[in-house]
Parts: sequence; C-alpha cells; structure tokens
Amino acid sequence: MRAIEIEPVDVERWDDVATLFQRKGPRGGTPQTDGCWCQFWRVRGRAWWDRHGARHRRALREEIRTGEATALLAYADGEPVGWCRSGPREGFDRLEHSAKLSRVDDAEVWSILCFYVHATAKRQGVASALLDSAVDLARARGAAFVEGYPVREGHMNIDAYTGYLSMFLQAGFEEAREAGRRIVVRKPLS
Repeated sequence: MRAIEIEPVDVERWDDVATLFQRKGPRGGTPQTDGCWCQFWRVRGRAWWDRHGARHRRALREEIRTGEATALLAYADGEPVGWCRSGPREGFDRLEHSAKLSRVDDAEVWSILCFYVHATAKRQGVASALLDSAVDLARARGAAFVEGYPVREGHMNIDAYTGYLSMFLQAGFEEAREAGRRIVVRKPLS
C-alpha cells in the first residue's frame, strides 16, 4: 500500500491535473476525463457535448487559474493518481437544475461531486482519502453541510464517478433521499 498525499489544486498543479486526466489506462484506453475535464456538473444539456474535449479542458484550466475551481489531487509516490471536485452547490448548474438531485432543503450546502482515480491506483484508499480531505476543506471554508450523490455498490462503473454509497457512509454521511440511480447523502459539519 503506497502512502497517499492529498493537495489542493492550484495553478502550479495544472500539469499534474492534465497528466492525470490524459494518462492512458493499463490497457491503453483513453480515460473519460480527457473529454469531460470535470465539467459535467457545471455545464448542462447540449452545451456539455458541444464543448467535450479541448473546450472543457480550457474551461477547467481557466477555473484553476482564477482560483474558481475547488478540487483536490491525490498523489502516490509523487505521481498524481486521483482527483475530487467539490464546492458550493450553487456553482454547479447541472446539479442545481436536476429534478432527481434537487435540494433537500434551503440550507447552504457544499457538494462533493466527482472522483477520478487512475486505474493503477484503484482499491488503494485513494477515493476515501480524497473524500475525507474534501470534507475537511468544506469545513475549513465554513460549510454547514456537505452532500454527496453516490451510487450503490454493484452499480454500473460508468456512474461511479460520484463515489459509492459505502464510502460515504463510512465517512459519517447519512442517506437523505433516494434519487433514482443515485442517493443524496449528507453530513453536518458543525
């Protein structure tokens, strides 16, 4: 088991983000991150598909450059192996307009939306370490609640980019509502 270090994403870490998002898998496949660039929750409808690839990459780079992106990188032996995106819920247009993932109440919420762990680092605690750090970051930024939108174990892997329910429950989250293929989970931070 390699030691995992978690660092906040800033402009100096852009090259590490790009390396992680473009690194081929063990069988040579291109990861979904090389097209999405963690813009799925920020852009909805046809605009997401129209911007897939280079335009999403530019958007994420600009978010990081301006400090708008709230994200974490996981490193193992100095190599970037994982990513987690979070932030105030209202900053994610697709989430705010989702019928199934609608707000539980009017409380201000920090959302933990997206995880990416490179195939060579899966099942080594990377996503859990990112989740713990994302909760700490939300607390440090003054959030009263933090939410996640995981899937249950055994669900199709393509949807697991929001994490698995068991990981959130182990981190002290509680189920707030069923939401189709996802579950809204929540944790108070005060």
